[in-house]
Amino acid sequence: MATTVNEQITDSVTQVNTKVLAETPAMAMGNLYTAMGLALSNASANAAASQQHAGITMQAATVQGVNSLTAIGTAVLGRAAESIVDKDS
Repeated sequence: MATTVNEQITDSVTQVNTKVLAETPAMAMGNLYTAMGLALSNASANAAASQQHAGITMQAATVQGVNSLTAIGTAVLGRAAESIVDKDS
């Protein structure tokens, strides 16, 4: 017992399948552009974070350098004062 399918139904199914197949390249490109956009935004965020960390590191190095310069001056004064005190006693 064979049943026939209405031609309008087969045409409708064919058109829907063709529509889905026709949309696939556009959807693939949309997904590609979305992934590229996310990757570039992550790269930009990482670059900004790295610059911030580098700035903090450079500021800390500058502070340590100034502290070293100040400590050297204090050490020189301390040795000079010690030699003066030793001569008096």
